[in-house]
Amino acid sequence: MSFSNSSMTVLLTGGSGMVGKNLQEHPQFQAFRTDAPTHSELDLLDYQSVLNYLTEKQPDIVIHAAGRVGGIHANMTAPLDYFTDNLLMTQNIILAAKAAGITRFLNLASSCMYPRNITSALTEDMILKGELEPTNEGFALAKIVGTRMCQYISASSPRFQYKTLISCNLYGRWDKFDPEQAHMIPAVIRKIHQAICEEQPKVEIWGDGTPRRECMYTADLADFMVQALHHFDALPLLTNVGVGQDHTIDDYYHTIAIVLGFKGHFTHNVTRPGGMQQKLLSNERAKALGWQPKTSLEEGIRKTYQFYLETHAEHSQNNRLVLKR
Repeated sequence: MSFSNSSMTVLLTGGSGMVGKNLQEHPQFQAFRTDAPTHSELDLLDYQSVLNYLTEKQPDIVIHAAGRVGGIHANMTAPLDYFTDNLLMTQNIILAAKAAGITRFLNLASSCMYPRNITSALTEDMILKGELEPTNEGFALAKIVGTRMCQYISASSPRFQYKTLISCNLYGRWDKFDPEQAHMIPAVIRKIHQAICEEQPKVEIWGDGTPRRECMYTADLADFMVQALHHFDALPLLTNVGVGQDHTIDDYYHTIAIVLGFKGHFTHNVTRPGGMQQKLLSNERAKALGWQPKTSLEEGIRKTYQFYLETHAEHSQNNRLVLKR
């Protein structure tokens, strides 16, 4: 079954987050009838409130993009919070959707669910086949539980199609640049931007710089999500969504430095954690659906930095940066 833009009603959780905002900015998604309640309108930590809301609204599909997200520092500082908040939100929206008779559900998960020591491309059947990365284990466990719940519900009856997208690391417009919460690329953008403004000759990299990461501009994930809505029946229960290529942490620092115009050098602090050594998704299922990401790393960083300059960078006499075209 394919959905018509004019007839489909979508309930989107996490509408104020990075994924939710990028999805709502997608031109094709704007044609859908969308309900994206705020936290004050829908408290995902309260099951009864979620059930009442879904029973009343009866959307054609629920997209669950809400979650408590953060980088290595945030996850290591509060692992219990990242586990319990994400677990409660996810189980409440999934169980309430089923109880309300909603037969289509699109769950957004993360590549951190995969085992930490696999060096080949990660395929969807590798979940729970090895030890998780300790620096984000709580978040990963919550995402695994939500993914399994969707699989169990789908297996219980052909009426229910509860499917999960597993994205690689994301960055882009509406990202978090707070050093306490940010993921790698926005954190590095802020760090290098400040180094330029303060005329610092060097920037520190956590770890030895060799771990490899796959990062995707969030607008490309939004593009895949729109395609998934149009061809929902053809979508597998689990689908990786990534760019199919990874880079070292050092590579990302150097690329961001070029885009921002940083002329200094980098040092490594090997007493700080670097996270998983490699985390590259197999993108075969997404490609089989006829989809490819559109945004190069350099273009994505440039657009993300422009967003940072427009919304986050403080204005001062030392902050007269012009983004390189």
